[in-house]
Amino acid sequence: MSGALSHLRVLDLSRILAGPWASQLLGDMGADVLKVERPGRGDDTRQWGPPNLRDADGNDTGVAAYYLCANRNKRSVAIDITVPAGQELVRELARSADVLLENYKVGGLAKYGLDYATLATLNPRLIYCSITGFGQSGPYAGRAGYDFLIQGMGGLMSVTGGKEGEPGAGPQKVGVALTDILTGLYAAVAVLGALTQRDYSGQGQHIDLALLDVQVACLANQAMNYLATGVAPKRMGNAHPNIVPYQDFPTADGDMILAIGNDSQFAKFCELAGRPELATDGRFSSNARRVAHRVELIPLLRQITVMRGTREWIVELEGAGVPCGPINDLAGVFGDPQVIARGLRIELPHPRGGSVPLVANPIRYSATPVEYRNAPPMLGRDTASALGDWLGCDASRLASLVALGAIEIAGD
Repeated sequence: MSGALSHLRVLDLSRILAGPWASQLLGDMGADVLKVERPGRGDDTRQWGPPNLRDADGNDTGVAAYYLCANRNKRSVAIDITVPAGQELVRELARSADVLLENYKVGGLAKYGLDYATLATLNPRLIYCSITGFGQSGPYAGRAGYDFLIQGMGGLMSVTGGKEGEPGAGPQKVGVALTDILTGLYAAVAVLGALTQRDYSGQGQHIDLALLDVQVACLANQAMNYLATGVAPKRMGNAHPNIVPYQDFPTADGDMILAIGNDSQFAKFCELAGRPELATDGRFSSNARRVAHRVELIPLLRQITVMRGTREWIVELEGAGVPCGPINDLAGVFGDPQVIARGLRIELPHPRGGSVPLVANPIRYSATPVEYRNAPPMLGRDTASALGDWLGCDASRLASLVALGAIEIAGD
């Protein structure tokens, strides 16, 4: 293995999406990731189908597409942490791990002797990352947290959805579990920072990461709009609170996006649209004025954009350097020439599906490229080999662990 993190061992006790997203990212960069799962059931997302992976003949394999999105480049180890022998086995693994990821409720692993305080005494160099809904402290610390709930509580839904008074108005969640994804990314960044610090100090540390904290942090300009003014931003549909025009517009055969970021781009658009006078109109001549007069400007632009088809607009506007684009469905995304050229769809061998299509990692290293070593594993497929690699477990010890109910060894 030659990845950027190929020298690291990651013990992944997380489930669902935020933690697995982080560990998949670390695995893509070369880390040896052991995904510890409950025997017989595994990660909850294994049951979150349909849709499921289909084999070459179109038959349903029972492998949930949701699970497949976040679990490649890992080895599945089926360990029952509710039994003493399973708990001791995880402690052994933690002794030789560089990183441990978990997303149990606050204090949930302490009763098994798998909390940070316990494991840090066994391995002071361990980076232990806890992902929860609300963090390890505060009045909500004991609550369960889910992406949809956090999108609401964390303010994202207050700025997402149709404008009040318009058809379909009201709060909307984002179409993917964005808070989970962002938390996974923050978790990976936090782990890498802690590992760098360990290079100097020789000591590991505990990372306390909360979905709510991440969601609030990622409100970005909308949070600052509020903090700077004391006025809470409102839902604006696809419009932008600080930039105009920066939203969707109807065309003769559909819709397109205009993402005009400066006055020069606006002037170019007006010229191509046959309405150059709009760029010099006192109401619209600067972005600040366009923001102030968006109610007058947007209807004028909509009357213009419906006069040509989407493709015609895009060809002309791109040629003039005016940012624009179509609104693709997923078929359009994976059929897009740029997406194809960048190799964003990959295929990996899978024991049930023959092969599984996956979305590539967007990181492009020049010296240590991301590697796609294996598809998301079947439950317990790697129990024997991983325990052999990390702990030197031989057939006799594996048989003993099976007899104690600590592990399950499964094939493909």
